[in-house]
Amino acid sequence: MAGQGGATLRILERADKEIMKLSRVDRGAVWEFISKFRTNPSNPGLHFKQLKGDSRLHSARVSANHRALLLHAGDSDYLLVSVKHRKDVYEDLDRYAYQINRVTGGIEVFDLTPVGDSIVGRLTKADRPATAPPALFETVSDDALLDLGVAEPLLPTIRQLTTEDELQAFMDDVPPLTAEVLLQLFSGATVDEVREQVTKPVAAEDTIDPEDYLAAVARPSTPVTTDDEALQAMLDEPFARWQVYLHPTQRKLVNRVYTGPTRVSGGPGTGKTIVALHRVAHLVEQLPDGADRPILLTTFNRNLAADLRARLLTLGGEKVVSRVDIVTIDKLAGLVVREAGLGAGRRHIDDTRAVDEWRDMLFELGAQRWDPEFLNAEWGQVILGQVLTSRADYFLARRSGRGRTLTRADRDQIWQLVERFTLRLEEKGVWTWRQIAAAAACAEMDRAQRVAAGPTGYRYRHVVVDEAQDFNPAHWKMLRAMAAPTSDDLFITGDTHQRIYDNYASLGSLGINIRGRSARLTRCYRTTRQILAAALELLTGETYDDLDGGEDTLAGYRSLLRGERPALHGLRTWADERDAIVAQLRAWGPAVDGSIAVCLPTREMVAEIVARLEAESIPVAEIGPDGPKRADGVHVGTMHRFKGLEYKRMILGGVADGLVPRAAIARYADADPARYQRERVRERSLLFVAATRARDDLTVSWHGNRSPFITDTLANRSAI
Repeated sequence: MAGQGGATLRILERADKEIMKLSRVDRGAVWEFISKFRTNPSNPGLHFKQLKGDSRLHSARVSANHRALLLHAGDSDYLLVSVKHRKDVYEDLDRYAYQINRVTGGIEVFDLTPVGDSIVGRLTKADRPATAPPALFETVSDDALLDLGVAEPLLPTIRQLTTEDELQAFMDDVPPLTAEVLLQLFSGATVDEVREQVTKPVAAEDTIDPEDYLAAVARPSTPVTTDDEALQAMLDEPFARWQVYLHPTQRKLVNRVYTGPTRVSGGPGTGKTIVALHRVAHLVEQLPDGADRPILLTTFNRNLAADLRARLLTLGGEKVVSRVDIVTIDKLAGLVVREAGLGAGRRHIDDTRAVDEWRDMLFELGAQRWDPEFLNAEWGQVILGQVLTSRADYFLARRSGRGRTLTRADRDQIWQLVERFTLRLEEKGVWTWRQIAAAAACAEMDRAQRVAAGPTGYRYRHVVVDEAQDFNPAHWKMLRAMAAPTSDDLFITGDTHQRIYDNYASLGSLGINIRGRSARLTRCYRTTRQILAAALELLTGETYDDLDGGEDTLAGYRSLLRGERPALHGLRTWADERDAIVAQLRAWGPAVDGSIAVCLPTREMVAEIVARLEAESIPVAEIGPDGPKRADGVHVGTMHRFKGLEYKRMILGGVADGLVPRAAIARYADADPARYQRERVRERSLLFVAATRARDDLTVSWHGNRSPFITDTLANRSAI
């Protein structure tokens, strides 16, 4: 920030690409330059000067070989918009263009040279051969493009684009909104659809003065950072830049005051977690001074919670982290029940063990009408999930998503079995995580009733949830009771397309009203358009809920990154596939930074690949419940283990019929069609989550017949 005689220097997102291409030494020089400029821009060593007499653009010395391009916003406020080699800065100064976007009110800076010097820029209509293909956007008027937010100086070149390759190259050098609009139009969206999905969410809410750059720099549509810790993280680790910059849509969600619970959805890589973290930092800023922890940040598993803590520390430092409880939802429930004096001496068991206990009990009783998996799910999702404490409550309970219709007599019989089963577990000194969640919900609701006279008595002032799609109803009842129902109480992020556990909940029925306070993120930052298209193809034909009784969609979901199409390989046997996996890993080279992963459908296949890679002297690390066992090497795990992780290159192996989805679910096809469909959707979501962990390269392989989730369209488009 500005010091005495200094200046405010903000880092504009467009400088990001150029800075990240620099060596670590040169990135360090950028950091030193920023510090010097903020302290004293008149420092003779900076050679700070205006580029043109009537221009806001200035240059300054970063190092012997690099110069900074700065835009003067007004007073002592500047934006770092580019870092270039010194020989490139002063050539043809007229190529630099800047403006305040007429739709978003944000500052846009671009270099017209890559456009003007390209074959696209040199061609005019008169020069075009008679056989030239039609212009890509000839049916969209200039007024429509400008109304969507396209930068006006780029219109002449846009009119000359005729091929996808030209468009791809063009989008690399233009403002993000222009690129997003053109991409969606090229993909077949109508002007009205682009306006609704791309332009409207980032449109300015105030009146835009095209000459007021100080006002423009303060708008969310000018993505900048001034935070030193966040900037240092970006310079040290290039991919951390998404922790630094927020898209205008994201920033609006972070800074808004909500009258009640709100939910933010979006596909993989759209920045939901980053939004949640920035939201936490924003809420901490609003707190009065103190040493308490009035904010809860919770997620589903341990490695995600550890990742949230590390990212929040990077983003806001110890000052922010010290005011926040960061804990998994199951650990939180465990803390609540212990505090309430419940379950002393009882050990928890997982769902697999619970099903085994059901099976043993039914065998002992000679009961054959109900299968153990159904009873375990009914008990966990309906009775425990809704915290039902009496037979009468169960008779009246809604069973959303359960499929199989139950008569009153059925429910009576199931209730008797549940009572016998819970007594059995109690006698054995064990209970399930769903039981713990239900007990915690009851304890917290009782506590809330005692302190309802004032908000200060509640456990938390604000609750922020990440990966909400995997929480069960009892979790939500507990969370609802932890914060007073007032403004900014619950901030929820998640994507039901990524639900990998059998948890279904309607928030409205659980006392969490998000109607009118929901938003959806559609821009993917993690993976390329090519991988994204393949991943979306895997979801073909399914519908997904929105956590509130409606349907969720990934319409408008898009990426501005480009790369190679995923490679699909069909092999004859599993042995052949293992050989192919090893060959692909060798072709990619060493995974010294843990940037390569292999994902498989079963633990047995994981063990075989780990053993094979060790035999081949390829460094390997299996992914456990707390994440990879080591940072380097090839990371190998089942699809469940890849939740929340990301890699530059990935192999999805064993995507074969009978493995994805599991052959075991076929027994439900006739006996319980609704359950069969739920299981298929869940397995499809697992594959979708795994595919979207890849940033740059994705290889999918199988042996025998391919999974039915891999459509003919996808196989024909991507197979090599």
